Amino acid sequence: FLLLKNEFNRFTHNPISMKRFLVFFLFFCSIAAVLPSSRAASPNVIIIMADDQGYQDLGCFGSLKIKTPHIDRMAKEGMRFTDFYSGAPVCTPSRAALLTGCYAKRVGGLGVLFPRDKRGLNPDEITIADLLKTKGYATACIGKWHLGHLKEFLPTSQGFDTYFGVPYSNDMTLDPTQPLANEVVLREGVTLENIKSRVKKNLVPLMRDTKIIEYPADQNTLTKRYTEEAIAFIKKNKEKPFFVYLPHTMPHIPLYATPQFEGESEIGLYGDTIEELDWSTGQILETLRKLKLDQNTLVIYTSDNGPWKLSSNSWVKGNMNRRVGGFAHPLK
Repeated sequence: FLLLKNEFNRFTHNPISMKRFLVFFLFFCSIAAVLPSSRAASPNVIIIMADDQGYQDLGCFGSLKIKTPHIDRMAKEGMRFTDFYSGAPVCTPSRAALLTGCYAKRVGGLGVLFPRDKRGLNPDEITIADLLKTKGYATACIGKWHLGHLKEFLPTSQGFDTYFGVPYSNDMTLDPTQPLANEVVLREGVTLENIKSRVKKNLVPLMRDTKIIEYPADQNTLTKRYTEEAIAFIKKNKEKPFFVYLPHTMPHIPLYATPQFEGESEIGLYGDTIEELDWSTGQILETLRKLKLDQNTLVIYTSDNGPWKLSSNSWVKGNMNRRVGGFAHPLK
């Protein structure tokens, strides 16, 4: 699925294919790169991407148990895409395809990257952020990156001015060679002396730019903090064009939600995470309205690929009393 809302919605409310959308979006980026640097010719761009969300996890795509009023309103006011193809069925290559407009094989054939890997998206590739920066856009990546955690592969080497988030999937670990910020927050008994021995599955670092600022990341608060970070960036750059790439950590497992959303969904923790993502999207859209930027901002909501397949994963086994995967109906 993919949702789009912007000032162009007055032209059509009909579902269109992802293939046609990609042609439109790449054309938009190309035009933005050559037009004069005027405010009217430079609409803001926000891409919000969930991780492993199901096709039918949203009300506007048929969900009966998960409440997503903000995204549903976005679909009603904008455009709803029902013919959508992710660049790959897993995290890393689908993100490489989204940001470069190329087949993942074309940009290095990256499989799912892990903290032990020393590879990443080649900085010589041209990303959406690289392209928009040529016309003076402020650019931020906030959330799960998963295109290489070493300095030369991080968002700040790929066209983004700033980065705040988790460098890979939240069920992974820590590369103990990554640099720590001077004011790093160490949690759950981790110290500078024992950090290398506390490398455990599901304990991941939170980074700002190229350094770890928190380990392990408090995953209950990630969606909330990503949202606050995005809103702060929008407010800071409201007088010039900006690009926000917001790839959420959720609902990839293990699942987390802030206490405000825990137990609110009819289907347990999985639904809680989706409803918090809906809240997050609503907060961003409301910020655009208050700043009078909503008529000059292209907002896209999508997912990197389909829902998690129930498997032998240890976290899944320990949480079988709760829904841990999304709904793909009517797809596989």
